[in-house]
Amino acid sequence: MVLCELMSSAPESFLSTWALLTGLGMISVMFFSGPVFWFYYVCPTYERWCYKINPKFPSAEDVRLEVIQTVKGLMAGTFAPSMSLYLSQHGMSYAYCGVGEFGWLYLLVTFFVCWIVADLFEFSYHYLGHSVSWMWQVHRHHHRFYNPSPFSVIADEPVDQFVRAMPMLLFPLVAPVNMDLLFSLFGVFFYAYGVYLHWGYEFESIDA
Repeated sequence: MVLCELMSSAPESFLSTWALLTGLGMISVMFFSGPVFWFYYVCPTYERWCYKINPKFPSAEDVRLEVIQTVKGLMAGTFAPSMSLYLSQHGMSYAYCGVGEFGWLYLLVTFFVCWIVADLFEFSYHYLGHSVSWMWQVHRHHHRFYNPSPFSVIADEPVDQFVRAMPMLLFPLVAPVNMDLLFSLFGVFFYAYGVYLHWGYEFESIDA
């Protein structure tokens, strides 16, 4: 019920909702990336370092740039869910919060449908970002962080994150979708997996 409560507190202010969702997104970034960065980059041990993919650590300047790009990407990425909430509040979207009249089964089904479709969308967009020259000119900025830290997950140009977050706007325009579920899918589920991919380390038995 968190997102609907936020929207109800400022039903006429899209900018307020956008700012609030950006703040929630920043909390997610710090919650998932912060502890990993602390234990593996600020206070590493030799035992941990043995599993670092690149034996060198990124410079403080590179990490600073990652954080700056992350903040810009986060602001772009929260535009879509903010617009979904705004449209829902004005009767122009199927977005809803809570279990509602659809029940738990519908909630569970929409989670897996949104997960699969959003992941396919992200895969396709990322593939095009590497294979189409003009899209690479945008996406290549993310790959300047060739020795990433956990803060590089969404260290993209704003247009990249704007496009990647579009399912959070488009899905509720097509069918009823729980916005708490959708925002959590992107801000928690996908982001936590992104931290693993950009962690810079690997498990003994699983390649990162």
